[in-house]
Amino acid sequence: MNHKKTREGSYLFQVAEEAELLPFLLENMKKNSRNSIKSMLTRGQVSVNGQTVTKHNYKLVAGQKVEILNNKSARNESSLTGLSIIYEDESIIVIDKEAGLLSMAAKDKNEKTAFSEVSSYVKKQNPGQRIFIVHRLDRDTSGVLLFAKSEMVKMQLQDNWDEFVKERIYTTLVQGNVKKEKDTIKSWLKETRTYKVYSNPTDNGGQLAITHYRKIRSNRQYSLLEVRLETGRKNQIRVHMEEIGHPVVGDKKYGSTVNPIKRLGLHATALTIVHPISKEIMKFESEIPSSILNKSL
Repeated sequence: MNHKKTREGSYLFQVAEEAELLPFLLENMKKNSRNSIKSMLTRGQVSVNGQTVTKHNYKLVAGQKVEILNNKSARNESSLTGLSIIYEDESIIVIDKEAGLLSMAAKDKNEKTAFSEVSSYVKKQNPGQRIFIVHRLDRDTSGVLLFAKSEMVKMQLQDNWDEFVKERIYTTLVQGNVKKEKDTIKSWLKETRTYKVYSNPTDNGGQLAITHYRKIRSNRQYSLLEVRLETGRKNQIRVHMEEIGHPVVGDKKYGSTVNPIKRLGLHATALTIVHPISKEIMKFESEIPSSILNKSL
């Protein structure tokens, strides 16, 4: 079995004997997980003798050439603005959103949002395909964002969020040197008429919010924290960081006085879910932006 790198970012395999496409790819791309290979197929990154093939059980015959376009090249070719696709199948689509892009519903109807970009992306493959918002990230928060491809899957995920979402991890750059190596913040959050969320140590009729953090590293000016959400309330991390006296960098609304990275120091690093259809546990990750990483060195 031989393979060689062809044009920038693609690999070519020669088929030696009859096989189904998915098992063939799993055998020849051992460094890639089953999920990532299935995602490549769904996204049209795999072609046989120059024809794009998405069927897992497509029958290969000896002599055919199988070409795989890598993620980076596929993303470049898809011409998406402000985001890239991490994973996609028939039920869900997971993206890596850049800071500055709204999740959805901009006041300016012409402004690009993650929703509008992903929506036009799926419609290119299937004009009847729709996508549905499952959860959101603030405009200036980057990282992993999940969409559903049907209303049924959206409702399933939203109605049983705590059951389906096993872990949500954020990397957060905050002001000052956080003294505690790790801690849990628990309070009740309520939103004012001016859309600012405030925190109360006892039940004030608001929503219970629980945030766990551990310090990755710090210097005199900044600390880099790994934050795990036990509950997912609006602005939860931002409010809780202000509460412990270390607001998220760039977060003027919740107490930050500095903005050296010209964005919010908040990145959705990982999302682990139970797949709504296959029930498989899947973890989606996004690389931490260097602007957030480097300030705490």
